[in-house]
Amino acid sequence: MPLVTTKEMFRKAYDGGYAVGAFNVNNMEIVQGITEAAREVHAPMILQVSKGARAYANHTYLVKLVEAAVIECPEIPIALHLDHGPDFETCKSCIDGGFTSVMIDASSKPFEENIEITRRVVEYAHDHGVVVEAELGALAGIEDDVKVSAEESHYTHPEEVEEFVSKTGCDSLAIAIGTSHGAYKFTAEQCTRNEKGELVPPPLRFDILEEVSKRLPGFPIVLHGSSSVPQEYVKMINENGGKMPDAVGIPEEQLRQAARLAVCKINIDSDLRLAMTGTIRQFFTEHPDKFDPREYLKPARANIKELVKHKLIDVLGCDGKA
Repeated sequence: MPLVTTKEMFRKAYDGGYAVGAFNVNNMEIVQGITEAAREVHAPMILQVSKGARAYANHTYLVKLVEAAVIECPEIPIALHLDHGPDFETCKSCIDGGFTSVMIDASSKPFEENIEITRRVVEYAHDHGVVVEAELGALAGIEDDVKVSAEESHYTHPEEVEEFVSKTGCDSLAIAIGTSHGAYKFTAEQCTRNEKGELVPPPLRFDILEEVSKRLPGFPIVLHGSSSVPQEYVKMINENGGKMPDAVGIPEEQLRQAARLAVCKINIDSDLRLAMTGTIRQFFTEHPDKFDPREYLKPARANIKELVKHKLIDVLGCDGKA
């Protein structure tokens, strides 16, 4: 099966009450761990690449890694997506370079300018058989080159979504309902503490999601900044020389609830990095004499695979949907 767009994936996800996982990739082991998990549970898959990943690994290397995954996993649909494309030129480069989906993120611009930029990308993408994700609202946090302060962030205004989608022609819409980029999504002041003393983040704004879905019936909604920041990997990092106090993510039960509604795509990034980093740190603590990258990357890849399987089955609910 060749690379596909997300259009059919999202139609099935919306009708089926589940979400497709979108996982950021930047090296071979991460691609392998994700796609091996998807193949085992027979789940559709979106592999996405950020501007930072293209700068790190090179566009061609990343495309070829994804193409290798398609060859190795011919039975599952895989889309290659640009995450947070900052401008028309970046989106065009990815469209011309083999991507089947792109995101244009002009959410920091005024509403009318966001429409104008997004519409230009949509016109070019659709002429080339590629689908487009756009964004309304601004998520706080840091992800590669995307850096939004708490003061600059704001929720999506539901009263704007119909006009935006109608005027741009975008194929899916990322909205802001309280998720946040990075592993440090919330300050301690924004959270409460449970009986165990653990930080509990503020709940997502499902009222906004429900109002958006009423105004855009059947339209695919996307959640960014949706890593749950698994505490076992935060603990693993901290016990092996790291310093990540108060790193907290989105509760998985809230993500599952979103997947049952209009959310068809949930982005997961920091969780995989935590799993890889924690595993490697622990490996060197236990094996200080080792130096072969294959020896420490193999268990890291295995933990990424198990984490992704958990997400596909227990959070996204997309197992068996390929």
